[in-house]
Amino acid sequence: MASLTEYHTPLLVEVDPISNINDLLRDRVASAANQPLVEFKSATGSWKTLTAAEFEAEVIAVAKGFIARGVKPGDRIGIMAHTSVSWELLDWGAWTAGAIPVPLYETSSGEQVEWIARDSGLSLLFVENADFVSVVDEARRLGTAPPPGAVHVISEGAVESLKLTGSSITDDELEQRRAAATAADVATIIYTSGTTGRPKGVELTHGNFVSLARNSAAEFPEIVAAPGARVLLFLPLAHVFARFISVLGIASGSVVGYVSDIATLIPDLAHFRPTWLLAVPRVFEKVYNGADQKAAIEGKQKIFRWAAKASIAYSRALDTPSGPALGLRIQHALADRLVLKKIRTLLGGQAKYAISGGAALGERLGHFYRGAGLLVLEGYGLTETTAPIAVNLPGNIKIATVGRPFPGCSVRIAADGEVLLRGPNVFQRYHNNPAATEEVIRDGWFHSGDLGSLDSDGYIKITGRKKELIVTAGGKNVAPAILEDRLRGHPLVSQCVVVGDAKPFVGALITLDADALPGWLKAHGKSEMSVAEAKSDADVIASLDQAVARTNRAVSRAESIRKYRILDGDFTVANGYLTPSLKVKRSLVLQDFARDVAAIYE
Repeated sequence: MASLTEYHTPLLVEVDPISNINDLLRDRVASAANQPLVEFKSATGSWKTLTAAEFEAEVIAVAKGFIARGVKPGDRIGIMAHTSVSWELLDWGAWTAGAIPVPLYETSSGEQVEWIARDSGLSLLFVENADFVSVVDEARRLGTAPPPGAVHVISEGAVESLKLTGSSITDDELEQRRAAATAADVATIIYTSGTTGRPKGVELTHGNFVSLARNSAAEFPEIVAAPGARVLLFLPLAHVFARFISVLGIASGSVVGYVSDIATLIPDLAHFRPTWLLAVPRVFEKVYNGADQKAAIEGKQKIFRWAAKASIAYSRALDTPSGPALGLRIQHALADRLVLKKIRTLLGGQAKYAISGGAALGERLGHFYRGAGLLVLEGYGLTETTAPIAVNLPGNIKIATVGRPFPGCSVRIAADGEVLLRGPNVFQRYHNNPAATEEVIRDGWFHSGDLGSLDSDGYIKITGRKKELIVTAGGKNVAPAILEDRLRGHPLVSQCVVVGDAKPFVGALITLDADALPGWLKAHGKSEMSVAEAKSDADVIASLDQAVARTNRAVSRAESIRKYRILDGDFTVANGYLTPSLKVKRSLVLQDFARDVAAIYE
């Protein structure tokens, strides 16, 4: 059947134009006041639980504190901290007081903090600890924002102080603030982490969040509203993905857990035992590669890879009319007993669903995890769409696509392949930037900058970024994402940047995964070595050559990687080459590693 150029999904839940995001918490309290709502680790490391009523009481106390401190409706309040219940209390407290919370990444530089504080007009800024204060001090040296006296430190009792400050504010005054905002009013300004240029402030309204949350809960209640539903948040709440999931959890009936230190994620998963997760593809790649290398160290890599192959084959067979044959079902049952159940245990033991976004997951991993008992629902969205605007659904999934549009949303594929979007969760404007707004919103459609296609059933496939499209000297258009996603599946590869614009052939810059290297070396009977030594090791190079050859099978010869260069270090958030959502800042890499790119073509 022919592919489509446009697809629309009908709205499931209409949003009252006078409603706001506070209604979501109010409704949760009304339906389950004494049931658990959030769980978090205390300063001593023990886990604590707040019921819906207890959480609301904390939110109200924080909101009253904001009002007592002189916060007016529409004032901007910055939050710069790791994922935690304190972050959530400040977020919901600001909404309850009628203010507009503005998240800042905990990895933000002084220059970024100064720009966001000045552009958004922050009146207060809450930071986690003294390390963040030093970044704010740097921001002040660079400009005029944030204003002196506006910074409050969470680790020094800033949230508790807020609660005490607001004791004189009446419930009536609080309720007036809580109900004042409408669906059309701005709920938050999220500055895009951005792979290029200065961050743009995306204004998202109460209606954006409420519509997406209510329709999501109606679209897949078996995930978010099932009895005992639990989701553990460990991605940054400054990112729209985790931020929306936190709102959805509260709106839908899930218990929401918070982990601020990813170093303790495995024991935290074991304790919290989520029924659903969210993560970016790199997390799923790391789990798979880590299990593979652990098996190699234990002398069980052949068993692991056989089990992985059985899992993938079983999942693929689920999509056929006849389903898995008896022999494959027997293989899968044995693979599950020997290997696959250990993957589920690693994720807490009862996770059945995971939502993946931010980049392409890849068909192989999608099938592996489904065969292992974790249905990874790949989705698609941007900050400008309040996170997801499309997602695969249980029982209606097409692996290697990002699903159909959310209820009430439409997608159109332009003549040049760009993905255009429209829906109740799509933003209206960039803050203080009408020129940028006019550039991306035309004729009622948001021009995403992504390239993709629609199949005959309305499922979306994203193939790359329009601005990242490479045109070789021979005139061949190459989408880097297809090659990069496949090559990153190799255990030794941490990051990959495909190059070749105006060049005679396609090349790649590769960084090695320092965490995976020791296990790989041991599994291959080699002595320990540094990344710098490994980049010239004959066996490492031979393995990467094989990985490149496998990657090239996905594309034509004109699009294939002919040469690559291994870099000395890696791309990280800390060194500025990755955004906080783990996307490579391509333009910065090409600028700073121009000599390495040139060396590929010598």
